[in-house]
Amino acid sequence: MKAVHPVARAHVPAGPRRRTLGAIGAAAACALVPGAAGAQGFPSRPIRMVCPLPPGSPSDVLARALAERVSIAWGQPVVVDNRPGATGAIGLDAVAKAAPDGHTVGILFMTHTVLPTLFGKLPYDTERDIVPVSNLVWLYNVLVVPEASPIRSVQDLMRVAREQPGKLNYASGGNGSPAHMVAEFFKQRADLRIVHVPFKGPADAVQGLMGAQVDLMFATTSAAVPQVRAGRLRPLVVTSPQRLAALPDVPTMAEAGVTGWDVREWQGVAAPAGTPPELVARWNAELARAMADPGVRERLAALGMDVAAPNSPQAFAGLVKGELGRWSAMVKTLGLRVD
Repeated sequence: MKAVHPVARAHVPAGPRRRTLGAIGAAAACALVPGAAGAQGFPSRPIRMVCPLPPGSPSDVLARALAERVSIAWGQPVVVDNRPGATGAIGLDAVAKAAPDGHTVGILFMTHTVLPTLFGKLPYDTERDIVPVSNLVWLYNVLVVPEASPIRSVQDLMRVAREQPGKLNYASGGNGSPAHMVAEFFKQRADLRIVHVPFKGPADAVQGLMGAQVDLMFATTSAAVPQVRAGRLRPLVVTSPQRLAALPDVPTMAEAGVTGWDVREWQGVAAPAGTPPELVARWNAELARAMADPGVRERLAALGMDVAAPNSPQAFAGLVKGELGRWSAMVKTLGLRVD
């Protein structure tokens, strides 16, 4: 066997050696910078879109509509990964802990700005660990009661609630869910005392309402409208600025005399913190194209979703930051806690 001379390195001049090592170090550093080469050739494998709610929920419908459109545009499968639980916290945690290479994004919605104050400690930091990409839709609720209920208007409801504080109770899909926070905002604006009854999810809450286990609920339009048309639930008011086409005879909050109403749900897409800005920008642009598709818009409109105007990651981040402050203040002011 031919001997290997360990002193061979000593014959390399110091200057060239330093330059060689410097070049290697620069190349290694470049490889470690997410945006340096990661954006080139993206996407290079299937994409995961995390939905923090169960299949069939409005968030799930939104995720699947986006997945189909993005998959066609980018030539890679987009898999919707449903991670329900803890009112959306489990799903967002999965996004926060994913590799920040653009191949994982998730649905971000209003509840995620309530949970940090309501739950206290979460396994992620909503501002630090998540990068908002784009707000996509606005959603509205319908205040409904069982068809057999003697309550026939918002005025009836407020009268009963004031005459018998604590008698009425309302359903929600869980602590911090949109139905929970919209109802609490309503109670604050109307100065009412109505008891919260959280269920395991929106579907269970609607079933509980139809079974007369609870008295009322701020249900999503997608959950409420079919039951209203079937004669199982009675709508009292909608939370949209204008009357809904699906329920043209149902008044808005303003028409019902509840002033200062400025709550609406929103849903968008977020990525893990550290995702290169160029990939965030690519996602933002592709989502805007997807939401401009007539088929996507029609599919979402059927669930009562209004497509939001195209917005930048910075604009969506501003919305999220504002909502974090708003709901934090409300949770603290009202002394809300996990029931």
